[in-house]
Amino acid sequence: METSKRYKFLALCALMVSLVEAVDRNNFKTCEQSSFCRRLRGVKPGESKYELNLGSLQVSDTTIEAELVNKEADVTFKFVLTALVDNTFRVVVDEVKPLHPRYKVEGALDGEPQVSKLELLERSSEQVVIKSGDNKVIIKAAPLKVEFYQGDSLASVVNGRGLFVFEHLRAKKVEGDVVTNLDEQPQQTEDPGAWEENFKSHHDTKPRGPEAVGVDITFPGAHRAYGLPEHADRFALRSTDARGTDPYRLYNLDVFEYELDTTMAIYGSVPVLYAHSPERTVGVFWLNAAETWVDISNSKDTNVVSSIVNLVSGQQTETHVNAHFMSESGIVDLFVFLGPTPQKAVQQYAKLTGSAPLPQYFALGYHQCRWNYNDEDDVRTVVENFDEHDMPLDVMWLDIEYTDGKKYFTWDPIKFKHPAVMQQNLTATGRKLVVIIDPHIKREGGYFLHEEALANDYYVKNKDGSVYEGWCWPGSSSYLDLFNPKVREYYAGLYALDKFTGSTNDLYIWNDMNEPSVFNGPEITMPKDCVHYGDWEHRHVHNVYGLFYIMATYQGLLNRANNKLRPFVLTRAHYSGAQRYAAVWTGDNAADWSHLAISLPMCLSEAMGGISFCGADIGGFFNNPDEELLQRWYQTGAWLPFFRAHAHIDTKRREPYLYNQDVRTRIRNALRQRYVHLPLWYTLFWEHYRTGNPVIRPLVYEYPTQTDLFDIDDEILIGSSILAHPVTKSGATTENVFLPGGAKEIWYDIEDYRPLPGTGYLSIPVTMDKVPVYYRGGSIIPRKDRPRRASTLTHDDPFTLYVALDNNKRAEGTLYIDDYQSFDYKNKKYLYIKFVYENGKLTSSFIDGDANYQTKAWLERVVVIGPPSGIKEAKITSKKLGTVKLKVSYDGENRSLTIRKPGVNLQETFSISLH
Repeated sequence: METSKRYKFLALCALMVSLVEAVDRNNFKTCEQSSFCRRLRGVKPGESKYELNLGSLQVSDTTIEAELVNKEADVTFKFVLTALVDNTFRVVVDEVKPLHPRYKVEGALDGEPQVSKLELLERSSEQVVIKSGDNKVIIKAAPLKVEFYQGDSLASVVNGRGLFVFEHLRAKKVEGDVVTNLDEQPQQTEDPGAWEENFKSHHDTKPRGPEAVGVDITFPGAHRAYGLPEHADRFALRSTDARGTDPYRLYNLDVFEYELDTTMAIYGSVPVLYAHSPERTVGVFWLNAAETWVDISNSKDTNVVSSIVNLVSGQQTETHVNAHFMSESGIVDLFVFLGPTPQKAVQQYAKLTGSAPLPQYFALGYHQCRWNYNDEDDVRTVVENFDEHDMPLDVMWLDIEYTDGKKYFTWDPIKFKHPAVMQQNLTATGRKLVVIIDPHIKREGGYFLHEEALANDYYVKNKDGSVYEGWCWPGSSSYLDLFNPKVREYYAGLYALDKFTGSTNDLYIWNDMNEPSVFNGPEITMPKDCVHYGDWEHRHVHNVYGLFYIMATYQGLLNRANNKLRPFVLTRAHYSGAQRYAAVWTGDNAADWSHLAISLPMCLSEAMGGISFCGADIGGFFNNPDEELLQRWYQTGAWLPFFRAHAHIDTKRREPYLYNQDVRTRIRNALRQRYVHLPLWYTLFWEHYRTGNPVIRPLVYEYPTQTDLFDIDDEILIGSSILAHPVTKSGATTENVFLPGGAKEIWYDIEDYRPLPGTGYLSIPVTMDKVPVYYRGGSIIPRKDRPRRASTLTHDDPFTLYVALDNNKRAEGTLYIDDYQSFDYKNKKYLYIKFVYENGKLTSSFIDGDANYQTKAWLERVVVIGPPSGIKEAKITSKKLGTVKLKVSYDGENRSLTIRKPGVNLQETFSISLH
């Protein structure tokens, strides 16, 4: 079979598998099948051969530097420790004179980290002790060990178990089964995959030979570890040794209908980890773009046999978590965050990699998608049906079939003949359009993008310098080399309105398949020995390919609108820093209850990894959900930041208006629940942008000392004011809901305002119409309660404040208002309002007094939940209104008090007193 036909056959086979079957594990490597993982995982503790030469120590105001020597191979490295602001340190190890440059990750950090002063406390031939702020670091020379202290308390240890490895680059010379350097210094017998490796039918040439790096990190006292998204696993990371599994793998891959409760790699790789105990939270960020595996060992996960042995012998195992990071190439670039709380550690990471920019308001509404809406009439009919059935909708989406033969930046000339008119019709109803644009470029003569990429040498290359060709949806495809700044500039320019003919400023972008997915490639991705700009192999940069892709897309949308409109981009592949450019979703899930349930811990992990704007395909991408599952998925999705329905091309149509009246009513209620809370969602995204605090949070984030909730990941906090416990099991009649905070905390049912104490697990009755959701006592939640067909039509609608009082009859909250679409907020054109209720009075004030925005929005109602008794009237006082009496009424067995029509514009401060 000739080569081109063989490739096509393999591509079609891969495509067929992706369409009809669950994940085939044989398509993806295990650690044992990965040479570098096998090598580094085989390193034995306590045999470290790396020592610091403290005689070479150099100390500056912010940094210490010394030679690090591999005593066995007589190779010298440079060790650098830098103190950064906000309880953070950076440890970098690189070769002094490498045979080839070693890749240092670009694009992930949000600018150069800000340094802090350090002080040298002690220096000897055995160790160095430094201090920065309240933190201390002890660096021991032989073997290398770095201990980080919060005050006098040991928080983390780097290379405490002696698993540090840095495979220096060297030339290959073979004598029998022994590999040596050219300088004839012998090395141990190499792993057979060190210099070249096969997987299935694919051969990796490894022209630079073995170049892996790894290090162990110990967290004394830690009870749990969190982070390392993206995995379809629990929120609290489980021990890979106790489970007998592979390490957690970070390698962006297209894994259709992925398995659950595994450490397998899927679409994203965010190498940040948090170790938590009631006393502290410590984080680490492993800045490496190559394939990475991470072993986790938790003393609390010891197996039954070990527990019995320890009990009989009387031994006490000290509580701790161990992590072992192993990457195929690059350098050691490790950040350590000393917290000491979950909030502080996450904010320290956000300071490095950035927070998400404020999205446009519409992006927080409901998105309707499937593969594929057939034509312009289909799009119009769907929107009309949403309106007819009084269901809110903000965005329609088009998958790959809208294009002319799967050529991106084109439209099907028959089915989508008038794309600009279609978008204008959507805009007239308050809606937007999102279309998919993937990285594979169809290799077809006459296709402008392919012709220009060839003419300008913009494609990724094979190892021999020829243009790389793989197979994806269009068939034969090539891939833009986005590591080249000129290529990124060119690609961004494709989004210009005069280049992407038929597009408008109301069209936004979905970047899928950007791992990159290659149907006939090794592990369904690009071969590692492909070559990018700068002579970097794909193995060096794989996990940031998707990051550079969305970076260019975001820039293209900025340029298109002359930097006036905030872009919206959705990405599948992601790495640290992706939050600055795009939202993410959990990929090709299935219409299954287990996939519904796993969406919560998956998005919680992403949020702790800096990526708050996360959601899962409502109803499941593959297969057909039954009515119960579909309804529960809408009720769940309403409490995740990204709220989109999506479905495979072979599934039945499942737009919510297609079902019977009962189902429609429940889905409509879920949609409206989302829409009335959009002011809170928008405010939380503003506060995330400013502080790095996640928009959704695990319970441990707000209650870090409450050990009985460390493993809870079936409920989420929206900010700090709402707790949602979605129903994710078929036929449920009760749910065991954990309400945190102790007896002094009050949680109010969101519907009937029934108060419940935060005393742990309660059995809550549920029906198909009932989901356990609670307002936290002490919170003020801003809402817009008037139903509209799209969020864009609510901008001037009045607000209602829901004041949920705590045991001290106090509450506070915030509200953010701007024009909901532009960057004018950077010029102080916004309102950021704080509300406080105490001593029977509700007052407003401006958090940023120098900011201002002309809004028509006014205060329509105030609902006080858990109100004082005996209130007869209320009075509002403001500069424009003066003092005016207001009507009040108790509702629901005196569980709430409604103050009607205060009528004050929210641009004005006010106070409302109850009498």
